[in-house]
Amino acid sequence: MGEQFPGDGGRIFDESFNDALSSRYLAYALSTITQRALPDARDGLKPVHRRLLYAMRLLKLAPDTAFKKCARVVGDVIGRFHPHGDQAVYEALVRLAQDFSSRYPLVEGQGNFGNVDGDGAAAMRYTEARLTEAAQLILQDYDDGTVDFRETYDGEDREPLVLPAAFPNLLANGSAGIAVGMATNIPPHNAAELCDAARHLIKTPGAATETLLNYVQGPDFPTGGVCVETRENILDAYETGRGGFRLRARWEVEELSRGQWQIVVTEIPYLVQKAKLIERIASLLDQKKLPLLADVMDESAEDVRLILEPKSRTIDPALLMESVFKLTDLEIRFALNLNVLDPTGAPRVVGLKEALQIWLNHRREVVVRRATRRLEQVEDRLEVLSGFMVAYLNLDEVIRIIRFEDHPKDQLITTFSLTDRQAEAILNMRLRSLRKLEEMEIRDEQTRLEGERDALTALIGDEELQWKKVDSEVADVKKRFGPNTPLGKRRTTFADAPDADFADMVEEALIPREPITIVLSRMGWIRALKGHTDDVTGIKHKDGDETLFSLKAETTDKILMLTTDGRVYTLDASKLPGGRGFGEPVRLLIDMDESAEPVALFKYKADRKLLLASTSGHGFVVAEKDLPAIKRAGRQVLNIIDGHKAMMALPVAGDRIAVLGENKKLLVFNADEIPEMVRGKGVRLLGGKTGDVADISIFSAEEGLVRVDPAGRRHLVEDWRYYEGKRASAGKLAPRGFANKSFGGR
Repeated sequence: MGEQFPGDGGRIFDESFNDALSSRYLAYALSTITQRALPDARDGLKPVHRRLLYAMRLLKLAPDTAFKKCARVVGDVIGRFHPHGDQAVYEALVRLAQDFSSRYPLVEGQGNFGNVDGDGAAAMRYTEARLTEAAQLILQDYDDGTVDFRETYDGEDREPLVLPAAFPNLLANGSAGIAVGMATNIPPHNAAELCDAARHLIKTPGAATETLLNYVQGPDFPTGGVCVETRENILDAYETGRGGFRLRARWEVEELSRGQWQIVVTEIPYLVQKAKLIERIASLLDQKKLPLLADVMDESAEDVRLILEPKSRTIDPALLMESVFKLTDLEIRFALNLNVLDPTGAPRVVGLKEALQIWLNHRREVVVRRATRRLEQVEDRLEVLSGFMVAYLNLDEVIRIIRFEDHPKDQLITTFSLTDRQAEAILNMRLRSLRKLEEMEIRDEQTRLEGERDALTALIGDEELQWKKVDSEVADVKKRFGPNTPLGKRRTTFADAPDADFADMVEEALIPREPITIVLSRMGWIRALKGHTDDVTGIKHKDGDETLFSLKAETTDKILMLTTDGRVYTLDASKLPGGRGFGEPVRLLIDMDESAEPVALFKYKADRKLLLASTSGHGFVVAEKDLPAIKRAGRQVLNIIDGHKAMMALPVAGDRIAVLGENKKLLVFNADEIPEMVRGKGVRLLGGKTGDVADISIFSAEEGLVRVDPAGRRHLVEDWRYYEGKRASAGKLAPRGFANKSFGGR
């Protein structure tokens, strides 16, 4: 019988559920972070990618050799190094081969490896692969003692902990991954620019990130595009390792016959699937959310070619594109999160400078370890050569010892004072090699190797020489991937984002322009009726409510409202509730004080000036362009004296101002006597003991002053010049027929 276990199995441990769950989840989280999601800062690879490249190197899939089936590669990876699913490994291999996903593909694929539309690759049994030149640089010298190895998961093989990485892969190809509690998202960059920045960092270790940005302009995506992020934001992102970049599609206007034109999109943002992008644009067209766009067509072949057809040839192409950018993935924000595993294996966020420095330090370590390994080989060979010299100079005796002595190795060591290594090399030498044992050849090789030994010894002992060696190797990488090479030429360019005024025009362009009539009731309910309505008497309100203001406008207009506390609020006509029902309380749209009431409602016109006045008899002229407020709380414009309130906002459309006081005094004065201000109490308009104002009118001297009687009839005041005076005068008693609202004001 087999081994017997006690009743409890001998393997039962008492542990609280919380402790057991915490310890196991922590182990899972650490495994996810270090073995799946985050790349190593030195070679920029995750374990699956590193094992893929290593397995392909063992299969001798160099750039100048024949392709092998991807199924063979995946089989070797999961069988020897990576104990995970074959589909996950194949997806990683496919991504390394896609030139629209990887800026510098590490795998050259043959067959269907997917496309920018989002179509997947063919099955691994149909596709073939081999390494690229960039991958060769990453693997270069891995077997020269430059990196450490460890046992594989089953203990039957060995794999490298990190690759030598002569190519700056972390930043050149970028990386993305989601772990437990952390993530990484690194955009690709231009390798030549990274090499220039790295070489500058070698010469000036204390260089600032801002200086490095003179070399690294920003991300360089494989699908091109235009980056419209500001220089300040780019600098902050690279200094902190966190930030983002606004990336837009590249487009141009293509002229057609008869004055027609269309927009051609030639590059789309990184990782955006073209098929889904077109589907999204078509959906927005059906929903009438792109009023400037008539149609979208895909004429792409090998290159991207999307056609955007405008509704009219009079539309500004830039305005059309801004409207499309705003609602679709033709503009994206690519986040930067430079979260990597540092050389100690700890995850942390680094900036551009530190990422480059980690790579350079790794390259210096590779240079030293490679030189150390080579020095060992040189010294071993020199030892052997010195033994060969002894054998050459004493050839007959050596032959005799080998032929007749029972223990020739010991005898050689004793007779010629050789080392065990030298004696072994002589004994293992073939007879055909004896003809090569010529003194001059041996001495030439000795001299050459002694010189190499001295150079290697100097390199190992001199940090400055080590950095010079790293610098020369980085310079060689730049030559291979320089801006004059097809792969090294920068694809993503930079441009300025549109200013705020243009952004406002885009907002308006996205709104269908339709006529509406805005109705505000006395109890503060607001709604927008379709079309322009002159007669609002039939509009229904809640019991006890009535129309206070009615205003003809369009959905693209901004509406300004002045309240009794002197604040001006901005309403978006397109966002007002519809005409069904009683509308909505205006207080739901803005943060208006409970004690305040509307006193004026008007369309915003940027080139107009208004007279703002309060019942205390104070007022001033303000440019209407200074009134709109972005916030719901509005803008305090007219300062009010206690016990009084704002009474009106009148367009300055004349050269005379008529002021009627509560005391029935009438004063007419020149409009230019009132100063223009942005905010304040204003100046006194009417003199006298109180100066309280009942009504105001602005008119032209040529047309004359008009009053309105209680029945709504208009009457020309023929003797209005009798009431002329200076601003803030007491005025004269108004003629018969004047009431508090004789000018029709509210």
